[in-house]
Amino acid sequence: MSKSIIELTKMDTRKFLLNVSSIETVEANPDTVIILRSGRKLIVRESPEDIYKIIEN
Repeated sequence: MSKSIIELTKMDTRKFLLNVSSIETVEANPDTVIILRSGRKLIVRESPEDIYKIIEN
């Protein structure tokens, strides 16, 4: 069962909640960048693999 809301960590260590349905893509270059459907970009500490695991667990 995949989650609809996940907790992630900004680069300054602040935690925030993100609605998974708002994610367009997740890239690693080398920081992990989440591009939202709105076009906004978020840089997070978690790797793309970790984000995938968080969503799927």
